[in-house]
Amino acid sequence: MVAFVPKSTRALSATALFALAIAGAAFAQDPSQESQPTAPSSTSGLKLPQAIEVFGQKMPSVVKATAIVNGEVITQTDIDQRLALLAIANGGQIPSEEMERLRQQILRNLIDETLQIQAAKAEKIEIKNADIEKTVARVAGNVKQTPEQLTNYLEANGSSIKSLRRQIEGELAWRRLQQAKIESGVSVGDEEVKAVLDRMNASKGSEEYRVGEIFLSATPANEAETEANAARILAQLKNGASFAGYARQYSEASTAAVGGDLGWVRPEQLPAPLAAALRQMGPGTISEPIQVPGGVSIIAVQDTRKILTADPRDAVLSLKQVSISFPKGTARESAEPIVARFAEAARNVGGCGGAERIAADFKAEVVQSDQVKMRDLPPTLQQIMLPMQVGQATQPFGSIEEGVRVLVICGRDEVDPTEPTFDQVYNQLNEERINMRSRRYLRDLRRDAIIEFR
Repeated sequence: MVAFVPKSTRALSATALFALAIAGAAFAQDPSQESQPTAPSSTSGLKLPQAIEVFGQKMPSVVKATAIVNGEVITQTDIDQRLALLAIANGGQIPSEEMERLRQQILRNLIDETLQIQAAKAEKIEIKNADIEKTVARVAGNVKQTPEQLTNYLEANGSSIKSLRRQIEGELAWRRLQQAKIESGVSVGDEEVKAVLDRMNASKGSEEYRVGEIFLSATPANEAETEANAARILAQLKNGASFAGYARQYSEASTAAVGGDLGWVRPEQLPAPLAAALRQMGPGTISEPIQVPGGVSIIAVQDTRKILTADPRDAVLSLKQVSISFPKGTARESAEPIVARFAEAARNVGGCGGAERIAADFKAEVVQSDQVKMRDLPPTLQQIMLPMQVGQATQPFGSIEEGVRVLVICGRDEVDPTEPTFDQVYNQLNEERINMRSRRYLRDLRRDAIIEFR
C-alpha cells in the first residue's frame, strides 16, 4: 500500500498550486490593477494557460485518515470505494438508510483485512502481484470482461481496481497465513473420522443440507450492536440481496472467501443452535439471527438431499438446447404464433436427433451440453424435467427479448449414492477446526493492535 502521508502531501500541494494559479490569473485580468507594479508570479515559470480547462476526474473530496492500524492508514475514500464495490456485487444501489451502518461495517472489515495482511507479512508471507493479477483476470472473466474493461467499469461505478486488488490481497494473505500458522497445528484422529462415518450410516435416509453461513463475532461489550447488525443484514437478504455477496463482505468465518458456503452438512455436524434451526428449514430459506458460541450466525439453505439415498435430482444429463431469437422490437403478438409452432414441434421432436430438424425449420441455434447435473438447473426446469424421458423436449421457456428455447434430453445417468470417503470426512472436520482457530487468531490480532480513529 502506498504510504498515506507522502501521497496526501503531493495531492494537497498540487491543489494549493492550482488555486494560486487561478488567483494569479484572475488578479492579472483585473483592469483596476493594471497600473500597479507587481512582483513576478511564483508560477510564471510554469507558463500556465489563461483559460483553464480541467480534464479527468477530480481528486476524491475526502483523503483524511479514518483509522490508522499499526501505522497503516485507512481513508474515507477506501471505505467509499469498498462500499461501491459491495453495491456492484449486489447488483444495484444500497438504500440510503443503510449507508452509515454499512460504512461502519466496511471500516471494521478493512481494519481486519489490514491486520491479516500485516500478520502475513510478519510471517514472511509474500503475496505477489502476479497472484493478485491472476485473480483479477479470473474475476473479470467471470463477468465477460478484460481486466482493463473491469478497471473502467469499477471507476465508472464509484469504486476502483485498487480496492478490488486490496480485497484479493487480504483474502490470499489470510488463507496462506491460516495454512502456515493454523492448519499445521490442527489434527483430526482416525477414530473421529470413523465415528462420523458410523453416524452417517446410522442416519441413512435422513436429510442433508447445502448451507451458507454469515457469522458475526460478538463479545459481551458489543453483543447488542452485533445483533442489530445481524438484523439489518437479514432485512437486506429478505429484500433480495445476494447472500454470497454479504457473506464475503461481512462474515468473519473463514468461509467468507467462498461466499459463506459450508457445503453439504448434516445437522449433527453443526453447533446445536444451528442444527436446531436447520432442521426446521427448507430449500431457499434464510434463518433468523442465531446465537452461537462467540457470536451470531445467519444460515441459508440452498438445497437438501437424503443421506446415502438415491435422488433423481442427482441425475447427470446430456442435453441439446434449441434456441430461436426474434429481431429487436418484435411485438409479442407477432412472436406468439411462432412460439406456438415451436412448442408443437418440440412436443413431437422424435428423439434427440430431431433437434437439428427443428433448428432447420425455425432457423434456430443448437447447443449440446454433456455432464449437466439436474440439481444445477434452475428449480423450475428441474420440476419440468424430473418426469421426462430420454428423447423428450421441455416446453419452450425464455423471453421474446432474450430468445425462446427448449431442452431435449439426449441421455440421463442416474447416480448411485455412496458414503463419503475417509478423506472427505477428514477434510470437513479439519476445515471446521481451522475455522474456529482462525476466529480466535483474528480476535487476538485485534486485541494486540494499535488502532487510532480520526
